[in-house]
Formats: sequence, structure tokens, C-alpha cells
Amino acid sequence: MSLHPQAEAYRAGRAAAGTPPLYTQTLAEARAADLAAIRAGSGAVEPVHEVRDTHVPGPAGDLPVRVHRPAGAGPLPTLLYFFGGGWTLGSVDTADGICRRLANAVPCQVVTVGYRLAPEHPFPAAVHDCHAALRHVAARPETFGADPARLAVGGDSAGGNLAAAVTLLARSGGPPLVAQLLVYPNTDQTAEPAGDDDPLLFNRRSVTWYREHYLADPADARNPLASPLLAEDLTGLPPALVVTAEHDPLRDEGERYAHRLRAAGVPTTLTRYAGMVHGFFAMPGSFDDGRRAQEQAAAFLRERFAAPAAAPAGAVTGR
Repeated sequence: MSLHPQAEAYRAGRAAAGTPPLYTQTLAEARAADLAAIRAGSGAVEPVHEVRDTHVPGPAGDLPVRVHRPAGAGPLPTLLYFFGGGWTLGSVDTADGICRRLANAVPCQVVTVGYRLAPEHPFPAAVHDCHAALRHVAARPETFGADPARLAVGGDSAGGNLAAAVTLLARSGGPPLVAQLLVYPNTDQTAEPAGDDDPLLFNRRSVTWYREHYLADPADARNPLASPLLAEDLTGLPPALVVTAEHDPLRDEGERYAHRLRAAGVPTTLTRYAGMVHGFFAMPGSFDDGRRAQEQAAAFLRERFAAPAAAPAGAVTGR
């Protein structure tokens, strides 16, 4: 399928504005531009009962976290969400819109983790930061008002990669998880990115630029914590929802990971959004399918949190 009309309009708007690719900018410029683009496309800020910023201990010092909590007393099911940005861009602000909507729609508590960024802190710093935050929330449920029996992880793009990596660590080092939400995740750092070099969209050069910042040692590309698709064993991981976009250089590796999860007996739903481009999930103000994908993510988490011991049947669907 060709680009969705809303994706065409998004591309045309970038062309008219003369928007330069992030990989042509300095890190400071790219970080500011990335946040500005997400805010512009995320739509209206959705109110949440409580939003607070705090810290949790990490492997190299305190990590900022933002807690989004819907109305309701008592321990709540909790999603640890890891923002996208190629492990190089982003902050707790980047995923604020996503986390507000998921907190209300599931409903559940959503904790966004401000992991360390590359190239200042290359692989595996971000992975271990995210796992440390998960373990801290699980070990102190009363502090966060979290139900330790109903914990999940999720993220988009590099955040999806981190969520998948954290499930590998949690399988052996805890805590138990009831779900993983992987939105157009990077899963294979050794793979050749698909697609073309269209400078108006996330493209193959984008993928390479982020990888070069994240992997200080190219040999790390074969580490399963950097490339979950290369893990020998995917059995025993939590049920997954994997969302991909048709016109995304990460599409194929995300879908291969979903199929490998299913082959390992992990209940997995895979949905490819036709005509969509990388980043659509974070911009429901620009893409109707971004809103639909967030609604799908909320429905998946609601089901998993409602019946943590029962795995829904795996499925493969398309839009």
C-alpha cells in the first residue's frame, strides 16, 4: 500500500517547512527538535488524576521517573514505559502524551523511566537503568501504590527495544511481568534497515545514526540485550502486543520478533498499520491510526491486567 493520506500530509508539511533530518543536526538540536515534533503531533494534553516527578535509584545514580496515576484507591496495575528516541534522544517528556492516555484508558498507573542516553552513556546503560527502575517499583509497591502481581513493560521504537530486553532480564532476575507492549521496536542491530533514504521520514540513515551512537563497540550488536531477536531462547516471556508500521525501516525486524515469540509459545498479537510511518503511535494528533493503536494497546493491557494468570490466544492481524 502507498503512504496513508495522513502520512502524505505529514511528509508534505515537513517538506514545506524545510525540516532537516535529525541525523544532520547536533545532538542538542536533534533532542530539542524531536521533542518539539512529538508535542506538535500528540494532540491535546489529556488530564490525569495525578502526575508527579520523582526519582528511583539506578546503577550509576538516581534516575528521573514520571508517575501518571488515574483516579482510584489502593494498589494499581502498573506499566513501566520506556520512551523512544534511538537511545540518543528523548526524556520523560517525550512519552508524556502516550502515558497520559494509557493511564486513563486502561486504566493503570504508568511510570516513565528517564534512562541514561547515548552517546554519553552507550549500551548497555539504558537497559540496566530500565531494569533497575522496574525492580525498584516492584520491591516498593507501597511507595508507588503499585500491584506487584500486575506489572508490565512497554515502549516505542528504542523504548520497545528496551522493553524487550528488560523482559529477558526479568525472566531470570525478576520481577514477574504480565505483559510487554512493543511498538515498532528495534530487535536486530545486525540487520540491514529496510526502505529508502527519504530525508523527510525516519529512514535507513536514521537507523544507522542511532545505532552508531548507542553501540560504542559494534560487536555489541550481537548481544541479545541490544538485539532481542538474536536471543537463543524466548520461552517464558510475558504475552506481547507488537505494533508495526508498513513504511518503517524497522517493520521487518519487529515482525520477525513477533513470529519468534509465537513460535516460542508466547501469546503474541502482531498488528501492522497499513500506510503508516515510524512515529505514528506517538502522534495521534496527526494520525488517526496513532489514536487507534493507542486504543489497541490500552485494550491489550486491560485484558492482561484483568487476568494476569491467563494468557490470551496469540493472533496476527492487520490494519
